[in-house]
Amino acid sequence: MIEINALSKNFGTLTALDALSLNIGAGEVFGFIGPNGAGKSTTMKILAGLLRPDSGEARVCGIDCVADPQAIKMLLGYMPDFLGVYDDLTVDEYLQFFAAAFKIPSRGGKRRTVVDQVLQLTDLTAKRDALVDSLSRGMQQRLGVARVLLHEPKVLLLDEPASGLDPRARIELRELLVELRKMGKTIMVSSHILTELGEMSTSIGIIERGRLLFAGSIEEAYSRAGVGGRIQVTLEPLASPEASAAQIQSVAATLAQDPQGRVRSATAQDGAILIDLAPNTDGSLAHGHHFLIERIIAAGGRIAGFEPKAVKLEDAFLKLTKGALN
Repeated sequence: MIEINALSKNFGTLTALDALSLNIGAGEVFGFIGPNGAGKSTTMKILAGLLRPDSGEARVCGIDCVADPQAIKMLLGYMPDFLGVYDDLTVDEYLQFFAAAFKIPSRGGKRRTVVDQVLQLTDLTAKRDALVDSLSRGMQQRLGVARVLLHEPKVLLLDEPASGLDPRARIELRELLVELRKMGKTIMVSSHILTELGEMSTSIGIIERGRLLFAGSIEEAYSRAGVGGRIQVTLEPLASPEASAAQIQSVAATLAQDPQGRVRSATAQDGAILIDLAPNTDGSLAHGHHFLIERIIAAGGRIAGFEPKAVKLEDAFLKLTKGALN
């Protein structure tokens, strides 16, 4: 759905994009990750037909974004990082205006139906008569998503949609994007809220200083960054706190010396053992857990708790953007 080949863009002496190449398949939610100034917004503006690259190609649904930007605008919905709103318009009037701009006919009630549908999808029906500039930041972001859905685009470009939102608004936005994914939309979303991207994305791209450092599934990112699974183990206490602490240290040391290299580290933390596993060779997040249980028992430990911990996308991001792989 999105094809980018050797895309470059300079602003004076500043290189915003440096031979960026990227492909995003149909139905994917692609999380575009990078620090400020990495080139995320520049890439999206080129895809939206709002900015011309210096060299390279960008296509959406097979259509050249530079050669035919008008056709591109009918295929995708672009939501910038800062959504402009119009004073003295209600939510309904705002959406009616943009529906007319997309030439959705009013005859037969089609425009009314489309506006009602996007209001319902974005949970803004109760706010249809509220003034746009009276909405909270979270509701304005949802209104922005409603606007880009009016013409039923196949591709959505959402630039920092969670920026400035409170936790509840971020959760609501995430649920909306998951629903859009179920509807078959191809979504490219940039964000600094890496936890949110990790939960909703099918694949990610990491960009820094205009260069793509990684593109692929989240599991592949963990594998390439050397991030595996994480387990927290608690042991049944012994007769004294000192004996328990000594056993935890002993078991952790035993686990850390796995001859097959499946354990990256095992450390005693707050009365438990925190185990970081190396990724599998096939890119999956962690090895099976049975070998850990066997080794703990063999070391004399009696397991009281065995809890997998979520691997953080931040871990892979930090390692990949520190140039550890270069």
